Amino acid sequence: MLRVLEPYRQVFPETDLDALCALDGVEYKRIQNRRTFRVERAGQGYFIKCHRGVGWREIVKNLAAFKRPVLGAVNEWRAIHRLHELGIETMAPVAVGRRGWNPATQDSLLITAELASCISLEDYLRPWAGGRPPLRQRRILIRRLAQIARRLHSNGVNHRDFYLCHLLIRQPWDGSDADLHLYLIDLHRVQLRARTPRRWVVKDVGSLWFSARELDLRLTRADLLTFVRHYRDVPLRAGLDDDAGLWRAVGRRCAALYASRPALRAGDRQ
Repeated sequence: MLRVLEPYRQVFPETDLDALCALDGVEYKRIQNRRTFRVERAGQGYFIKCHRGVGWREIVKNLAAFKRPVLGAVNEWRAIHRLHELGIETMAPVAVGRRGWNPATQDSLLITAELASCISLEDYLRPWAGGRPPLRQRRILIRRLAQIARRLHSNGVNHRDFYLCHLLIRQPWDGSDADLHLYLIDLHRVQLRARTPRRWVVKDVGSLWFSARELDLRLTRADLLTFVRHYRDVPLRAGLDDDAGLWRAVGRRCAALYASRPALRAGDRQ
Protein backbone atom coordinates (compact mmCIF):
# COMPACT_ATOMS: atom_id res chain seq x y z
CA MET A 1 0.00 0.00 0.00
CA LEU A 2 1.34 3.43 -1.01
CA ARG A 3 -0.75 6.57 -0.66
CA VAL A 4 0.46 9.91 -2.01
CA LEU A 5 -1.78 12.89 -1.32
CA GLU A 6 -3.21 14.62 -4.37
CA PRO A 7 -1.09 17.81 -4.39
CA TYR A 8 2.11 15.70 -4.48
CA ARG A 9 1.35 12.88 -6.92
CA GLN A 10 3.25 14.51 -9.76
CA VAL A 11 6.17 15.26 -7.43
CA PHE A 12 6.46 11.61 -6.30
CA PRO A 13 5.39 9.37 -9.21
CA GLU A 14 7.18 6.33 -7.72
CA THR A 15 4.87 3.37 -7.20
CA ASP A 16 6.56 1.35 -4.44
CA LEU A 17 8.40 1.73 -1.15
CA ASP A 18 11.74 0.41 -2.36
CA ALA A 19 12.00 3.03 -5.10
CA LEU A 20 11.31 5.84 -2.64
CA CYS A 21 13.64 4.54 0.06
CA ALA A 22 16.41 4.12 -2.56
CA LEU A 23 16.35 7.80 -3.58
CA ASP A 24 19.55 9.80 -3.21
CA GLY A 25 19.37 12.34 -0.44
CA VAL A 26 21.09 13.86 2.56
CA GLU A 27 20.85 11.51 5.53
CA TYR A 28 19.75 13.17 8.76
CA LYS A 29 19.23 10.22 11.07
CA ARG A 30 19.78 6.48 11.15
CA ILE A 31 18.61 4.65 14.27
CA GLN A 32 18.26 0.88 14.36
CA ASN A 33 15.55 0.09 11.83
CA ARG A 34 14.75 3.71 10.92
CA ARG A 35 16.40 6.04 8.41
CA THR A 36 15.49 9.67 7.69
CA PHE A 37 16.86 11.60 4.73
CA ARG A 38 16.07 14.77 2.76
CA VAL A 39 15.41 15.05 -0.96
CA GLU A 40 14.57 18.06 -3.08
CA ARG A 41 12.12 18.15 -5.96
CA ALA A 42 10.84 21.13 -7.92
CA GLY A 43 12.62 23.47 -5.51
CA GLN A 44 10.89 22.06 -2.42
CA GLY A 45 12.54 19.98 0.29
CA TYR A 46 10.99 16.75 1.58
CA PHE A 47 11.89 14.35 4.37
CA ILE A 48 11.53 10.62 3.81
CA LYS A 49 11.49 8.32 6.81
CA CYS A 50 11.90 4.61 6.04
CA HIS A 51 11.09 1.96 8.65
CA ARG A 52 12.15 -1.67 8.45
CA GLY A 53 10.65 -4.51 10.47
CA VAL A 54 11.72 -4.36 14.11
CA GLY A 55 11.68 -8.14 14.71
CA TRP A 56 9.84 -10.12 17.36
CA ARG A 57 12.63 -9.71 19.92
CA GLU A 58 12.17 -5.92 19.95
CA ILE A 59 8.39 -6.25 20.12
CA VAL A 60 8.54 -8.67 23.04
CA LYS A 61 11.12 -6.51 24.85
CA ASN A 62 8.84 -3.47 24.63
CA LEU A 63 5.77 -5.38 25.71
CA ALA A 64 7.66 -6.88 28.66
CA ALA A 65 8.55 -3.35 29.75
CA PHE A 66 4.88 -2.30 29.35
CA LYS A 67 5.80 -0.09 26.38
CA ARG A 68 3.88 0.10 23.14
CA PRO A 69 6.29 -0.88 20.34
CA VAL A 70 6.67 1.51 17.40
CA LEU A 71 6.04 -0.70 14.39
CA GLY A 72 6.28 1.73 11.51
CA ALA A 73 5.43 5.02 9.87
CA VAL A 74 1.64 4.71 9.94
CA ASN A 75 1.49 5.78 13.59
CA GLU A 76 3.25 9.06 12.76
CA TRP A 77 0.96 9.62 9.78
CA ARG A 78 -2.08 9.29 12.06
CA ALA A 79 -0.49 11.57 14.65
CA ILE A 80 0.18 14.28 12.06
CA HIS A 81 -3.45 14.27 10.98
CA ARG A 82 -4.64 14.29 14.59
CA LEU A 83 -2.50 17.34 15.40
CA HIS A 84 -3.88 19.16 12.36
CA GLU A 85 -7.39 18.39 13.63
CA LEU A 86 -6.46 19.89 17.01
CA GLY A 87 -4.98 23.04 15.48
CA ILE A 88 -1.42 22.22 16.56
CA GLU A 89 1.16 23.21 13.98
CA THR A 90 3.21 20.30 12.69
CA MET A 91 4.55 18.79 9.47
CA ALA A 92 2.59 18.70 6.21
CA PRO A 93 1.88 15.06 5.25
CA VAL A 94 2.83 14.01 1.71
CA ALA A 95 2.77 10.21 1.49
CA VAL A 96 2.57 7.05 3.56
CA GLY A 97 3.30 3.46 2.60
CA ARG A 98 3.23 0.04 4.21
CA ARG A 99 4.15 -3.44 3.02
CA GLY A 100 3.32 -6.65 4.84
CA TRP A 101 1.02 -7.50 7.72
CA ASN A 102 3.43 -9.26 10.05
CA PRO A 103 4.27 -6.57 12.64
CA ALA A 104 7.81 -7.94 13.08
CA THR A 105 8.75 -7.73 9.39
CA GLN A 106 6.55 -4.92 8.11
CA ASP A 107 8.24 -2.15 6.07
CA SER A 108 6.80 1.36 5.87
CA LEU A 109 7.63 4.94 4.98
CA LEU A 110 6.46 8.47 5.59
CA ILE A 111 7.11 11.57 3.49
CA THR A 112 6.56 15.08 4.82
CA ALA A 113 7.22 18.51 3.35
CA GLU A 114 10.18 20.37 4.80
CA LEU A 115 9.40 23.14 7.25
CA ALA A 116 11.52 25.87 5.69
CA SER A 117 13.05 28.78 7.61
CA CYS A 118 12.79 26.91 10.91
CA ILE A 119 15.27 25.91 13.60
CA SER A 120 14.72 23.81 16.70
CA LEU A 121 13.51 25.69 19.75
CA GLU A 122 16.50 24.22 21.60
CA ASP A 123 18.91 25.87 19.15
CA TYR A 124 16.94 29.11 19.25
CA LEU A 125 17.24 29.28 23.04
CA ARG A 126 20.84 28.04 23.26
CA PRO A 127 22.42 31.55 23.08
CA TRP A 128 20.74 32.33 26.41
CA ALA A 129 22.32 29.36 28.21
CA GLY A 130 23.44 30.50 31.64
CA GLY A 131 20.95 33.34 31.56
CA ARG A 132 17.35 33.93 30.57
CA PRO A 133 15.56 34.87 27.37
CA PRO A 134 14.07 38.40 27.48
CA LEU A 135 11.03 38.47 29.75
CA ARG A 136 8.43 39.21 27.06
CA GLN A 137 9.68 36.49 24.70
CA ARG A 138 10.08 34.07 27.59
CA ARG A 139 6.51 34.45 28.77
CA ILE A 140 5.08 34.21 25.23
CA LEU A 141 7.03 30.99 24.61
CA ILE A 142 6.05 29.49 27.96
CA ARG A 143 2.39 30.31 27.40
CA ARG A 144 2.43 28.78 23.90
CA LEU A 145 4.19 25.62 25.11
CA ALA A 146 1.63 25.24 27.89
CA GLN A 147 -1.20 25.67 25.42
CA ILE A 148 0.26 23.03 23.08
CA ALA A 149 0.69 20.59 25.98
CA ARG A 150 -2.86 21.27 27.22
CA ARG A 151 -4.35 20.73 23.79
CA LEU A 152 -2.46 17.46 23.38
CA HIS A 153 -3.24 16.00 26.78
CA SER A 154 -6.87 17.14 26.99
CA ASN A 155 -7.52 15.34 23.70
CA GLY A 156 -5.91 12.01 24.52
CA VAL A 157 -2.55 12.65 22.84
CA ASN A 158 0.90 12.32 24.39
CA HIS A 159 4.19 12.80 22.57
CA ARG A 160 6.62 10.61 24.56
CA ASP A 161 9.61 12.73 23.40
CA PHE A 162 8.35 16.18 24.37
CA TYR A 163 11.68 18.02 24.38
CA LEU A 164 12.58 21.48 23.08
CA CYS A 165 14.57 19.87 20.27
CA HIS A 166 11.34 18.40 18.89
CA LEU A 167 9.73 21.80 18.43
CA LEU A 168 10.67 24.00 15.49
CA ILE A 169 10.32 27.78 15.55
CA ARG A 170 9.86 29.70 12.31
CA GLN A 171 12.48 32.35 11.67
CA PRO A 172 12.59 35.26 11.83
CA TRP A 173 10.30 35.79 14.81
CA ASP A 174 9.50 39.38 15.78
CA GLY A 175 8.89 38.46 19.43
CA SER A 176 5.10 38.81 19.33
CA ASP A 177 2.51 36.16 20.04
CA ALA A 178 0.83 36.62 16.66
CA ASP A 179 4.09 36.01 14.77
CA LEU A 180 5.09 32.91 16.76
CA HIS A 181 4.89 29.58 14.92
CA LEU A 182 5.94 26.45 16.81
CA TYR A 183 5.82 23.13 14.98
CA LEU A 184 5.76 19.85 16.90
CA ILE A 185 7.76 17.17 15.07
CA ASP A 186 9.15 13.63 15.56
CA LEU A 187 5.75 12.09 16.14
CA HIS A 188 6.62 8.44 15.52
CA ARG A 189 6.09 7.49 19.20
CA VAL A 190 2.94 9.55 19.78
CA GLN A 191 0.10 7.75 21.52
CA LEU A 192 -3.53 8.46 20.64
CA ARG A 193 -6.32 7.62 23.08
CA ALA A 194 -9.66 8.92 24.26
CA ARG A 195 -7.94 10.13 27.45
CA THR A 196 -4.28 10.71 28.34
CA PRO A 197 -3.24 8.76 31.47
CA ARG A 198 -1.61 10.89 34.15
CA ARG A 199 1.71 8.99 33.96
CA TRP A 200 2.12 10.13 30.33
CA VAL A 201 1.18 13.71 31.18
CA VAL A 202 3.93 13.64 33.82
CA LYS A 203 6.45 12.23 31.34
CA ASP A 204 5.66 14.82 28.67
CA VAL A 205 5.68 17.87 30.93
CA GLY A 206 8.66 16.60 32.94
CA SER A 207 10.62 16.06 29.72
CA LEU A 208 9.85 19.60 28.55
CA TRP A 209 10.96 21.07 31.88
CA PHE A 210 14.09 18.93 31.83
CA SER A 211 15.14 20.16 28.38
CA ALA A 212 14.78 23.77 29.54
CA ARG A 213 16.79 22.99 32.67
CA GLU A 214 19.48 21.20 30.67
CA LEU A 215 19.96 24.38 28.62
CA ASP A 216 20.51 26.24 31.90
CA LEU A 217 17.81 28.81 31.13
CA ARG A 218 17.39 29.53 34.85
CA LEU A 219 13.62 29.65 34.82
CA THR A 220 12.13 31.54 37.73
CA ARG A 221 9.25 30.47 39.96
CA ALA A 222 7.11 33.01 38.12
CA ASP A 223 8.01 31.32 34.81
CA LEU A 224 6.93 27.93 36.13
CA LEU A 225 3.70 29.38 37.52
CA THR A 226 3.00 30.90 34.10
CA PHE A 227 3.16 27.41 32.62
CA VAL A 228 0.86 26.01 35.34
CA ARG A 229 -1.66 28.81 34.79
CA HIS A 230 -1.91 28.29 31.04
CA TYR A 231 -1.60 24.51 31.05
CA ARG A 232 -4.85 24.14 32.98
CA ASP A 233 -6.39 27.40 31.72
CA VAL A 234 -7.83 28.07 35.17
CA PRO A 235 -6.94 30.63 37.86
CA LEU A 236 -3.45 29.95 39.20
CA ARG A 237 -4.56 29.05 42.72
CA ALA A 238 -6.98 26.45 41.38
CA GLY A 239 -4.29 25.02 39.10
CA LEU A 240 -1.90 24.68 42.04
CA ASP A 241 -4.39 23.32 44.56
CA ASP A 242 -6.18 20.87 42.28
CA ASP A 243 -3.02 19.47 40.69
CA ALA A 244 -0.46 19.69 43.48
CA GLY A 245 0.36 15.99 43.15
CA LEU A 246 0.77 16.29 39.40
CA TRP A 247 3.30 19.12 39.66
CA ARG A 248 5.29 17.27 42.34
CA ALA A 249 5.44 14.24 40.03
CA VAL A 250 6.56 16.47 37.14
CA GLY A 251 9.35 17.84 39.30
CA ARG A 252 10.49 14.32 40.19
CA ARG A 253 10.44 13.32 36.51
CA CYS A 254 12.56 16.34 35.59
CA ALA A 255 15.05 15.57 38.36
CA ALA A 256 15.32 11.92 37.31
CA LEU A 257 15.99 12.88 33.68
CA TYR A 258 18.56 15.45 34.74
CA ALA A 259 20.36 12.82 36.83
CA SER A 260 20.52 10.50 33.80
CA ARG A 261 21.42 13.17 31.23
CA PRO A 262 24.73 11.57 30.03
CA ALA A 263 22.71 8.60 28.77
CA LEU A 264 20.18 10.89 27.17
CA ARG A 265 22.89 12.78 25.31
CA ALA A 266 24.13 9.44 23.99
CA GLY A 267 20.87 9.08 22.10
CA ASP A 268 18.31 7.53 24.45
CA ARG A 269 15.91 10.41 23.75
CA GLN A 270 15.42 9.08 20.24
